[in-house]
Amino acid sequence: MENPFSSTELLKSLPGFESHFEQVNGTRIHYIEGGQGQPLILLPGYPETWWSCHQIMPLLASKFRIFVVEMRGMGDSDNPADGYEKKNMAKDVYELTKLLELGKVCIAGQDIGAHVAYSFAANFPGATEKVILFDTPHPEEGMYQLPMLPIPGAQYVYPWWLAFNQIKELPEEIMEGRMNTLIDWMFDQLLVHKEAVTRFDRSVYAFAYNSKDAIRASNSWYQAFNNDIADFREYNKITVPLLAIGGSGYEVLKSGLRENATNVKLVKIEDCGHFLLSEKPQECADHIISFLSNA
Repeated sequence: MENPFSSTELLKSLPGFESHFEQVNGTRIHYIEGGQGQPLILLPGYPETWWSCHQIMPLLASKFRIFVVEMRGMGDSDNPADGYEKKNMAKDVYELTKLLELGKVCIAGQDIGAHVAYSFAANFPGATEKVILFDTPHPEEGMYQLPMLPIPGAQYVYPWWLAFNQIKELPEEIMEGRMNTLIDWMFDQLLVHKEAVTRFDRSVYAFAYNSKDAIRASNSWYQAFNNDIADFREYNKITVPLLAIGGSGYEVLKSGLRENATNVKLVKIEDCGHFLLSEKPQECADHIISFLSNA
């Protein structure tokens, strides 16, 4: 019997979408494709997979040809030993768009996916029509000022996992087969509406991240932050139209773009945590359609 959390089984609930693999930039990348119209790349974040987009995909499919790309280290894509700098992960996506002959694309990312979407626009502006960031800016110098300890009275979720995921080898030894505990904690802390990511959804993500190899690979996204910050210093300002949609991360997103992009539209989604596509899929879809439909 097929595992209920496999992409094959999950796609049975999304008619019109198909699973594909391509070899690009030395890595086999998995993506889900469906819909018709202008190409739109969707990049999920941590600790999610392509399934994080399952509510918004049908809402967009009549207007866009959607490609939900699992970046290297995520889901059914390969977990290579290296290459997790966001500049290189953006190259993975760029090579995929070239292989599929998509031309200029719109690209949207959540969390780690937002890092890659920003890097795509910075490194491949000629291939970028518009870019959308959900709740997260690109890694930058200010990350070095994050507190080592929770600040008493501060109204924020202390991001301890950014440091924990920097450690090599230990996290996979501790967390192998137990990622459901971490995943539950993160969703419970970072969602306003906890039920927006269901028990089934959480099991999908735990299934994807439970192995040592998957934990090692996803932690490599964090271990590349020093390189990402160094690359960011060298980037020119983003000049293509950029939509930044924030929930709980709105202020960080806003400050992270203030001097780094010239054509920015900022949107705050109220009563929403970090995982916007799960908590407010219709609202996110409406903003995406409005932004991308605007000449």
